Amino acid sequence: MNELELLARLIKCEAGGEGENGMRAVASVVMNRVNASAGEYGRYNTVSDVVFAPRQFECATDQPQSVFNILPDSIHYDIAQWALGGGRLGAVGNSLWFFNPYSEICRQNFPNNNGRLYTRIGNHCFYAPTDSYYST
Repeated sequence: MNELELLARLIKCEAGGEGENGMRAVASVVMNRVNASAGEYGRYNTVSDVVFAPRQFECATDQPQSVFNILPDSIHYDIAQWALGGGRLGAVGNSLWFFNPYSEICRQNFPNNNGRLYTRIGNHCFYAPTDSYYST
């Protein structure tokens, strides 16, 4: 599966119900990881590297709703193309993580205090790296 196909599938799987801004936010986080020059994600250079890194995306595991089984629609391809072409949703800044807390409250730090709450878009909380992230 090529990078466009994989990113489109991940967008639908992780944020398909979050509206266009939610899907752009998730795509932005993936591309922030691809383009990271330091910390854990500094070792990853492709969408595939990021998506299939251990313990990162539930949608990258072999389950009924996963990147292996879900078929993206044109909107997912459009957003993936936008992100691969350099588009980023400014509302998430340099966030490297997103998390659905299944509540109205976002944790202030995630994961392991390597990220600080940046914003919430739809059901997802977005986290930007702290200084401690760069030693991972």
